[in-house]
Amino acid sequence: MEFRELECFVVLSEELHFARAAERLYLSPGRVSQLIAALETRIGGRLLERTSRRVRLTKLGESFLADLRPSYDGLTKAVVRAKSAAREVTGLLRVGFLATPTDLVTGSVQRFEGLYPGSAVELVEIPLSDPFSKLRARQVDVVFTLLPVEEADLVTGAGLNRVPMRLGVSVRHPLAARRGIDAEELASVALIGLDEPAPRRWREHIAPSATPSGRPIALAGTVATSQEGLTQVALNRGAMLICTPTAVAHVRPDVAFVPVTGLPDSVLGLAWRKSSETAAIRAFNDAAERHSVQVAGPHLAA
Repeated sequence: MEFRELECFVVLSEELHFARAAERLYLSPGRVSQLIAALETRIGGRLLERTSRRVRLTKLGESFLADLRPSYDGLTKAVVRAKSAAREVTGLLRVGFLATPTDLVTGSVQRFEGLYPGSAVELVEIPLSDPFSKLRARQVDVVFTLLPVEEADLVTGAGLNRVPMRLGVSVRHPLAARRGIDAEELASVALIGLDEPAPRRWREHIAPSATPSGRPIALAGTVATSQEGLTQVALNRGAMLICTPTAVAHVRPDVAFVPVTGLPDSVLGLAWRKSSETAAIRAFNDAAERHSVQVAGPHLAA
């Protein structure tokens, strides 16, 4: 039985006037008549008597209303409570992060929890090569991710930072002592890339197949996480492009991170399931955007 039919019957029993009931329900009088007729067909008897002057309940209608009213009122209250809860920012929010929870991540969490004391954030690491599986499996509610995202079922917030790339190389590598390199020099190294199902755009961002001028860049192999990649780098089995904040967080004695010019910046933002957007997710995205502006200023900065 359709809830809309029951709602229509209850409202019409209160108004006893099709036009007024239709106005309360944001329907046309004709649609109200259709819904009542459908309900009467389901029940198998007339619930209302209609004349050009008046509308009144039949005995069956009075009996049905008396039985229906407690359940209908309880259901209506449940819907109202659910809608109210959906607008509240409370409870646990599971947030995925890539590679390392840098200040952008932890600062966003602290700002969100400060604004909404009834909420708590649980941070969950997301493999660099598989950014969306946990999101789609509902193991996390929202993820920090590289932008842009080209996934039809996901929606993203604004870019939270814009940072240059660095090249991670073994301290034994000839480039390790350099203060910086140009993107064209990547043709002289073999880059460590990402395993599938990392999006094609991501794989090209981390391990471009060619320099900006078109010179080919060798692929040294693929990994699932940044830690796996940096282990390969430390063993001098390839080089790995990594964003500056993550490079800073991964300082280690056996790896040098050399700034690279001439490559697109890395941009981080938030993504979540389009079908599961909540007030808490929107509030967390807003908190992250505010934190990013506070840290980097009104414009995205390195």
